[in-house]
Amino acid sequence: MKRPKKPTLPEATISEERGVRYLHLDTPWIQGAMRICKPLKLELEYIQRMMAWLLLRPESELPATRCLQLGLGTGAITKYCHAVLRLPTTVVEINPGVIAACRAWFHLPAGDDRLTVLQQDAARFVADPAHIAAFDALCVDLYDHEAASPVLDDEDFYRACWQVLDDGGVMSVNLFGREASFDRSAARIAAAFGADRMAMLKPTTEGNTIVLAWKGFDLPLRDELASRGETLQTRWELPARKWVKLLSSFKGSLKGQTAS
Repeated sequence: MKRPKKPTLPEATISEERGVRYLHLDTPWIQGAMRICKPLKLELEYIQRMMAWLLLRPESELPATRCLQLGLGTGAITKYCHAVLRLPTTVVEINPGVIAACRAWFHLPAGDDRLTVLQQDAARFVADPAHIAAFDALCVDLYDHEAASPVLDDEDFYRACWQVLDDGGVMSVNLFGREASFDRSAARIAAAFGADRMAMLKPTTEGNTIVLAWKGFDLPLRDELASRGETLQTRWELPARKWVKLLSSFKGSLKGQTAS
């Protein structure tokens, strides 16, 4: 019996324009970006919004936050969590060419006592019982080279994502595409986390919608979110005030409400 062939992974290619370096995977679609003179800056708006999980972590708990990223891109979130927030950070990326490109072109550092870069399949990683409740912040950005749909997007995958989070943990997911595709993905996240443990930011101009889902707590009141947003913007220069304005639960306005 012939062994099944491993899927061919696209080649990582680089382009530059107006001081910004871009990553592609054999197509013109942008998989990530870095401003060359500011390699730690979160250049793309949707990548900035992926960090909105910070709104749902109390400031006192932030120093103990264990971060996991599924999908490396240009390493923007990984570098930010590791070098700016100085949090223990693990990233899982299946394509060795992406990892090599990030180290050669996007200032991804070598691993250290706070940074682990793994060339692995993300679905297998989150399904591993060894990783149950091992993380507090999970960023999921897993798109194919055509940026058409998430590579991993079924209910079992999101249940495994719930499983790797400890109580108090938050997941942020980039969903990009048609409304029907978004609705399917949101329904699968709701099945795993609960519809009352989900919120979303309004789509970016490019069509990226960031969904937040969390474990073991209720959504804070709007006043508390606004206070946290003010702190994040002052301390880290993140557009967190705007995140609060853009954030809504699937049941309507956040104003004066917690998730039921």
